[in-house]
Amino acid sequence: MAPKKNTLPRPLPEGYILTDSEKKSWRIGKIIGKGGFGLIYLASRDVNVPVRDDTDFVIKVEYHENGPLFSELKFYQRAAKPDTMNKWKKSKQLEFLGIPTYWGSGLTESNGTRYRFMVMDRLGTDLQKVFMENGGHLKKPTVLQLGVLMLDVLEYIHDNEYVHADIKAANLLLGQKDPSKVYLADYGLSYRYCPNGEHKEYKENPKKGHNGTIEYTSIDAHKGVAPSRRGDLEVLGYCLLHWQCGTLPWLSSLRNPAEVQEAKAKLMSNLPDSVLTMSTYGSSTEIARYLSIVKNLGYNEKPDYQALRKILSMAGPQGPLDLSRPRPSETARPARPATQRRPKKADMAAKGSARQTPMPYESDEDISDEDEPLPPRVHPRTRAGARQRQELEQEKRNTDVYEGKTWMTMRGRQNRHYENHQTHTLRLKDDHTVPNSEVDYSRKHSWNQNQWEETDDEGNHWGSDVCGQEDEWTHYTEGNGFGKSENRGKWPIKRMLIFLVVMILTVVGFWYYPHWNRNTT
Repeated sequence: MAPKKNTLPRPLPEGYILTDSEKKSWRIGKIIGKGGFGLIYLASRDVNVPVRDDTDFVIKVEYHENGPLFSELKFYQRAAKPDTMNKWKKSKQLEFLGIPTYWGSGLTESNGTRYRFMVMDRLGTDLQKVFMENGGHLKKPTVLQLGVLMLDVLEYIHDNEYVHADIKAANLLLGQKDPSKVYLADYGLSYRYCPNGEHKEYKENPKKGHNGTIEYTSIDAHKGVAPSRRGDLEVLGYCLLHWQCGTLPWLSSLRNPAEVQEAKAKLMSNLPDSVLTMSTYGSSTEIARYLSIVKNLGYNEKPDYQALRKILSMAGPQGPLDLSRPRPSETARPARPATQRRPKKADMAAKGSARQTPMPYESDEDISDEDEPLPPRVHPRTRAGARQRQELEQEKRNTDVYEGKTWMTMRGRQNRHYENHQTHTLRLKDDHTVPNSEVDYSRKHSWNQNQWEETDDEGNHWGSDVCGQEDEWTHYTEGNGFGKSENRGKWPIKRMLIFLVVMILTVVGFWYYPHWNRNTT
């Protein structure tokens, strides 16, 4: 009975000898891995001794009837010949091209079952393991360097009429002896998109839809369109975004390919904002620009690989690949941080009047150009750096209830309305609170806008206005949030004049009334 197609083969015995199509003999050792349809063995050219653990070769074995290894073999035989790759590297002035070296292939039969095998360079661990060990994040410079390295590989295979169609971290292998070198492996889904120089036509086929790895497969592949160069670049873009941000908008919908397709279409149609909002303060700007160019490519259009490389190289010079675990400041967090958790009364009682811990921004690089820093404060105790400025800017956009004491920003008051009739507090923006009874409105420092605010005993909302206008307060009408300026510390001139006129009339009345009454009688 023939083995079932697309299944893992039965293991061959350790020490088994294989002979490739060029009559070279290879001895297999222990199994060190497995793919979707094949097993991977250590291998050696020396067939007379057991295979050492530090050998330089591996052999991938699948059932003869399986298709992926056949497709991979055809790619290496047609497009990855050593002479062809060396000539191309020389023309591009490259010292390294991340395509594994192919050493041979052939067929064998064991216990009535036919197998196909391929001999390759032994490589190290895959990037997916590194990605997971690093907490699901890679450093931004590392992500961009990986993008440049993969663009070199994709340009080469595209120039040789093939596309990879399954780029992902699990298919990126580090060098066994030099982990700074990264290889794009597993060409089981590779496709000859341009046989003999004639590009395949764009044709949607729902029966072949959603092919590839669902997290990263291109929108064309979701529609059942044959793979193309723009599809490879789109897949790479999704990978870069995932490695840097640690997530993708559709990861929760992987069981529903149609929802994944819709989410990808939404992300691509809303570029660059859809990508920029996934990460902290412009940290994914390069990926957003990269995907914007890819989105505008035609199905059979040749990409400008150099322009894409230039975008991904803007972060700085390409040094050694750093695969160490990133610090929190080096990972892409949500662009608009959530409002800080309100402190509990018990916590605040223990801490007294201590300031809240600032949000963990480690460097000024995290601050986007769109977020202008706050004006410098006049108060001598305020020495806000970049992190404090960002925290205070966030406070301006939100409403806070602090230990039962109501305060609210001037900007936010037009959108929302809060009040507390039990405790009325004046709050300074550097987290000092002063009860109303202790406030001397006539002896305030000159402060910037949004500096002082309070709720009085009648539930009316008051807030100080512009720096330098002493005793100028804004009274907010219930419900609509719009204010009316009034002087809280001293009586306005109009009121004083009215009071003076009333007093004069009263005095005149009291003086004139007896004379008028006497004349009348």
